[in-house]
Amino acid sequence: MKVLVAGATGGLGRSLVPQLIAAGHQVTGMTRSESGASSVRSFGADAVLADGLDADAVRAAVEKVRPEVVVHQMTALKGGIDFKHFDDSFAMTNRLRTEGTDNLLAASQAAGVRRFVVQSYAGWNLQHGGSAAKTEADPLDPNPVPAQQQTMAGIKHLESAVLNADGIEGVALRYASFYGPTGDIGKGGSMVEMIQKRRLPLIGDGTGVWSFVHYDDAASATVKAVESDVTGVFHIADDDPAQAVVWLPEFARILGAKAPRHIPAWLGRLAVGDVGVAAFTEIRGADNTLAKQTFGWQPGYASWREGFRAGL
Repeated sequence: MKVLVAGATGGLGRSLVPQLIAAGHQVTGMTRSESGASSVRSFGADAVLADGLDADAVRAAVEKVRPEVVVHQMTALKGGIDFKHFDDSFAMTNRLRTEGTDNLLAASQAAGVRRFVVQSYAGWNLQHGGSAAKTEADPLDPNPVPAQQQTMAGIKHLESAVLNADGIEGVALRYASFYGPTGDIGKGGSMVEMIQKRRLPLIGDGTGVWSFVHYDDAASATVKAVESDVTGVFHIADDDPAQAVVWLPEFARILGAKAPRHIPAWLGRLAVGDVGVAAFTEIRGADNTLAKQTFGWQPGYASWREGFRAGL
């Protein structure tokens, strides 16, 4: 199939484009710059230039390629995340999730695209409390903290727009927290450096549950979604949701670093705000059962423990 990947040079795109090509698809990567286009071509794909926020450029790019499937992986998170000012860190990504999604969807509809797969997220935005891992049938968090409300709105917009688009088979893949090359949780990444320098403490009781997925496993699930005719929302995560009190000390051990410091929630709130405290004490992980059953997908790294050891 002819597949257009918007955001082809991001962390996931770098795994996804080669996997799509290996699966026999004709792939074009949409990127904003000539340097990005060169990277896309180095993967063996064609390239087309367009800024996701430029509606005319996006329409021209999609019309030129006329793909059967469009995959929206556009984000802008290279500057890291400031937990106290979470929405500010996601400001450009939120525009890509709203304006960018609308531009790409409109262009896809005009060009007769059959299927549209979009990058969503599964983590802090899932309902807090209750079971350790939430399914797609569980609601998103109805009361995000003020610093995350704009980002939650962006996630809800992209999912609703894609799943309700006329004439389009819409799929929203809620990826868990990425790890692997070029990521914050990867060799030389910001979170790895923080753990090595003991700058990422365990906050409160550490019962917040995290789910992870390696870029390669997220890409393989995306290939399955591209090739399917199923629509809807799917959680893409490994099989091992883990409380912060479990994964953070184990990650430090794998890195050969000292165990993380432990600070009370009130002190953590001063340092990283309500967002950071919730991440360590309240959030819930993602159940991947539906994606596995629907797509016949299995993560190569069933647990972050294996993936962290292999890649870091």
